[in-house]
Amino acid sequence: MGGATTRISGYESIQQIRFSKKRIAVEVQFGHASFLGTDLLKFQMASYSNLDLIDFGVYITTTKAMQKFLTNQYGHNWEGSLNFEKVEKYLPYFKSAIQVPIYVIGIDV
Repeated sequence: MGGATTRISGYESIQQIRFSKKRIAVEVQFGHASFLGTDLLKFQMASYSNLDLIDFGVYITTTKAMQKFLTNQYGHNWEGSLNFEKVEKYLPYFKSAIQVPIYVIGIDV
């Protein structure tokens, strides 16, 4: 699923999920925490009525420990970046807007 296009109230909406197979969509995010809401809404849009493309979402990001390791090893700046702990903290706030099940995976060291 390189990107599904649909019309919603006269506007064209393009959602791009990293990949999907057998009605499971996967999104990988190592960027800024502000992308969380957009990424979660991609899952909802892909599962919603007319599209009905997925039954399940998988969201993959790093953990704080992994980010700390990468900072110490390679000097990468993770300030403001999304991590597993932030997703775990904020996901309940999306409960009323996101009805598709989402499995969150944190890449750890």
